[in-house]
Amino acid sequence: MTQHVSSDRAESDPLRLAPSKGQWAVERLRTARRWLAIRRRLVLVVAFVVLAAGIGTGTVYSWHHCWSFSSDLVTTSSNECVGVTDGSDGTQVFGSGLAPVMSAIAAENDRVAQEDGTVSLALLAPLTSKNDDKDLTLRQYAGEVEGAYTAVERANAQENRPKIRLLLANMGSGEQSWQHAVDRLKEVEGLVGVVGMGLSQQESVDAARSLSQAGIPMVADLITADGFDTTGTIDDKGPIRGLVRVAMPNARQLAKLGERIPPGQHTAAVVGSAVTPNNTTDLYTKSLDDDFHTVKALKKYLGPESPDFSFNPLGGASAIMPTITQNLCNTGKKIDLMYYAARAKYLPEFLDALRQRSCHQQKITVITGSDSAALDPKLAAFHDPEAPITLLYASYPTPAWMRSTANPDRRLYNAFEAAFTSPHHGRQFPASHLENSYWPVLGHDAVLTAATAIHNVTANTNGTSPSRYDVSNQLYALANNAVPGASGHFGIDQNGNRTNLPITVHQDG
Repeated sequence: MTQHVSSDRAESDPLRLAPSKGQWAVERLRTARRWLAIRRRLVLVVAFVVLAAGIGTGTVYSWHHCWSFSSDLVTTSSNECVGVTDGSDGTQVFGSGLAPVMSAIAAENDRVAQEDGTVSLALLAPLTSKNDDKDLTLRQYAGEVEGAYTAVERANAQENRPKIRLLLANMGSGEQSWQHAVDRLKEVEGLVGVVGMGLSQQESVDAARSLSQAGIPMVADLITADGFDTTGTIDDKGPIRGLVRVAMPNARQLAKLGERIPPGQHTAAVVGSAVTPNNTTDLYTKSLDDDFHTVKALKKYLGPESPDFSFNPLGGASAIMPTITQNLCNTGKKIDLMYYAARAKYLPEFLDALRQRSCHQQKITVITGSDSAALDPKLAAFHDPEAPITLLYASYPTPAWMRSTANPDRRLYNAFEAAFTSPHHGRQFPASHLENSYWPVLGHDAVLTAATAIHNVTANTNGTSPSRYDVSNQLYALANNAVPGASGHFGIDQNGNRTNLPITVHQDG
């Protein structure tokens, strides 16, 4: 009697079809089944070992901890990895854009772990983006971390003690997870300082005040808002002790820009955004807006009836910018100066809207802050003869100038550039990161400032390992020219601001 096998049973058990295929087929399928069983057992064994290792360290390897064993790392509800790492938790925990520098950090930290008396510095910043590696700002942060790492590697290559271990602390895109990152940093043994500190927004101020209360000194690299320094006048809540910075304050930038406005009659208007996408205070843009109304060379072109437009980034820019720019044509005034007090990420849409407004043939100059340094000079808005638009902003000098004989400190920059682009534990950082952004220079100079303070402690105490309080004292003792930065020699003044600022006015269009 012929035995019929149901189709679903036949698909799940291929050996039942074997009699029609011959004995060789039976053996072949039985062998395959045995190997499948072995593979399943191996998977279970590996899973058990991983689980046991996680339990042994108090943390289970999981999605919740960014697929790591570290309780210092947490995956947020928006699928961002935030917290603190020394690079040993994987090169991709903060995204593929940071993988090369994370690999270098892990290798350098492993190397200096063999030394006696190492100390730790942490770079605190928003190191991930909801747009992943396509985000321009995220690419800038990669350059910032690469610059910071270059400074650590150069410092560790010298005879100075102690050697420095670099940690990365991610606050998340928008800095909404600053509290978790800061709380983890406070628990790091041997931490003597924090560099970076993110952007000029409320979350950064909150993080700075929290670190200050713990006695942890900070060297900010990108913060430019007026009063976001030791004075703490940024929010009138008292001094932020231990906070110094190497970037140029907004008021200094805009005063320099005011010198470039040709004498004569001018009429200005202001457009700005005072909040972040988190709906918190954007202190960078608020500071710009305040300076436009207080810097003598700029405020004189604003009258009591000057147009003042504001927008909320939560509503996006594409819908509101055409309305704002068209309103410029409807004021009855010939506005030739536009003071832009918003983030550079919205500036391309604003410039394009200016280009499309009905009175586009009227020449207009847009004045803004250093945030615009990463803007693409090839934007169509800068090259339309029918819509003459000029952008003015103040920032650091170009790499070409830094290399040139016009720069008295060119040897410092050239040495930094050579170190930045040389192989780091088998990795090389792209030279384009230096050409397209000054963030690598600032990241480097912030770490170098902290490293100089650290090594001054040991030099003055016959090798005593510095505490965070020692480093804080030394930061304020860095007199003019004490730090040989990539951007030139500088020091730190009593308010925590950099001396010898190399401010340059840049023009697009």
